[in-house]
Amino acid sequence: MQLDLSRVIIFTADMQGMTGFYHDVIGLEIVGREEGWVEFAAGACKIALHKGKSAIGKRPPKLVFYAADVAAARAALVRRGMKGLGPVKSAAKFDMCDGRDPDGNPIQISSRKK
Repeated sequence: MQLDLSRVIIFTADMQGMTGFYHDVIGLEIVGREEGWVEFAAGACKIALHKGKSAIGKRPPKLVFYAADVAAARAALVRRGMKGLGPVKSAAKFDMCDGRDPDGNPIQISSRKK
């Protein structure tokens, strides 16, 4: 099993301002848009804005790793000793599983297209 970093999620209450910054100022192409979600092409990894309260230091960005089969990836990570990995949850178009690294930084395994 190989997990590739597919996106970094930044939580923000200012979707319009942050979208303008990453699109108009930084120059990133918008490659996905849903309610409360804007995703940008940023090379090998995407940057996604997720509507929600930002709390610097208390709500850091989330590293998201792509896996076509989230349940299988979760099982492999648990076998490798990962603790505290939550259950697989299904959204309308993808599955995901949330956890934290040993320092408490949020990570996610997701089948959302790369």
